Amino acid sequence: QALRQISQRTISTASRRQLENRVSENQKLFQEENGLPVHLKGGAKDSMLYRTTAGLTLLGTMYTVYYLLVSSMPKKPN
Repeated sequence: QALRQISQRTISTASRRQLENRVSENQKLFQEENGLPVHLKGGAKDSMLYRTTAGLTLLGTMYTVYYLLVSSMPKKPN
C-alpha cells in the first residue's frame, strides 16, 4: 500500500509546463487584411507545407495516370 501511495503522489504532484495563451495573437494574424489566403498567413512554414503537399499531389496524380496508361496497353505475345 505504501508503494501505491508513493506512485500516486509522484504522478499527481508532477509539475506541468504552463503554456502561454496565444489565441488572441493568432486571431489578429489571421484576421488582418494583407492579401494572403488564410492557408499561407502562418509564414514560411505554411508556405513550405503547402508547396510540399501540392508537389506530392501532382507526383501522385502523374504516377496514377502513367500506370493507368501502362495497364490499358495490351501486352505483346512472346
